[in-house]
Amino acid sequence: MPQLTSNYLPPFLFRSGHFATIYSGIIRSVNGVVQKRERIILSDVDFLDLDWSDSSAPTQKLVILLHGLEGDAQRPYITGSAKILNQNGYDTCAVNYRSCSGETNTTYRSYHSGATEDLREVIDHILNTKNYSEIYLKGFSLGGNLLLKYLGEGNDVPKQLKGAVAVSVPCNLYDSCKQLLSPKNILYAIRFKGNLLTKLRQKQQLFPEKITDSDIKKIKTLKDFDDIYTSRAHGFRDAIDYYQKSSSLQFLPTIQVPSLIINAKNDSFLGKECFPFKETEENPSLYLETPTFGGHVGFWGKNNVTYTEKRALDFFDSL
Repeated sequence: MPQLTSNYLPPFLFRSGHFATIYSGIIRSVNGVVQKRERIILSDVDFLDLDWSDSSAPTQKLVILLHGLEGDAQRPYITGSAKILNQNGYDTCAVNYRSCSGETNTTYRSYHSGATEDLREVIDHILNTKNYSEIYLKGFSLGGNLLLKYLGEGNDVPKQLKGAVAVSVPCNLYDSCKQLLSPKNILYAIRFKGNLLTKLRQKQQLFPEKITDSDIKKIKTLKDFDDIYTSRAHGFRDAIDYYQKSSSLQFLPTIQVPSLIINAKNDSFLGKECFPFKETEENPSLYLETPTFGGHVGFWGKNNVTYTEKRALDFFDSL
């Protein structure tokens, strides 16, 4: 499909990409969402925690919510999504990736941008234990890349899966990594790296033979983290191999489920390779919207409902 025209025009302050990003990530709060946690055991005997919130009326429609790097199911962009969806006839299942629910996972591996095997197990679990006739996916940043890779890499996508929305997606992971390593994003990179190193030290206590103090001292950047931990723990040669194999960009041409990608032009995390104009023009199942403003998972909106929260609801309702 051709690129969609966006009418998103926030107040002046929120036209700053950095302000929109920081407000959404640190300042915004969402109240009124009741979540019930379910723990599932994966095929490798590790676990995932799923946080469910119910529609105000019984429904057979479900949206699976996927957070970003070092997020969790309590982040405002997840609870904000759950709130508007619950109010409009959708149950939601917010997935906490491995080690993102407040408890270190039990295996040496963790989560990463291409770990679709865990998403497959979540979907299979839901199909085997629930009775939803319509299932949708909504992912943010890393979670957006994850769902797009899942939809395009050749999985047996269930007939109940009707559509997807991916917000602020680093479709080309190496391009996004280069942006995060640039001076404009130094504060974000420092925060991400600090959180990841805290978890890595927890992992070291469980697996001291696999990660040493010397290894950890070598981690100066996010790419170093992916070279030393992410790639080795998940079967990749190095960080570049991980980025190449896990980027969703290469899988977009084969997606057959209606999918909307919303990437803001002033998202400092995304370089030009993260805007898949060619791929969406050539695939009738893909829709690309590139608002001028929004930042990274920002998209401020009135009444504490972001533009992408309303946009995703409208897209799902239209399918």
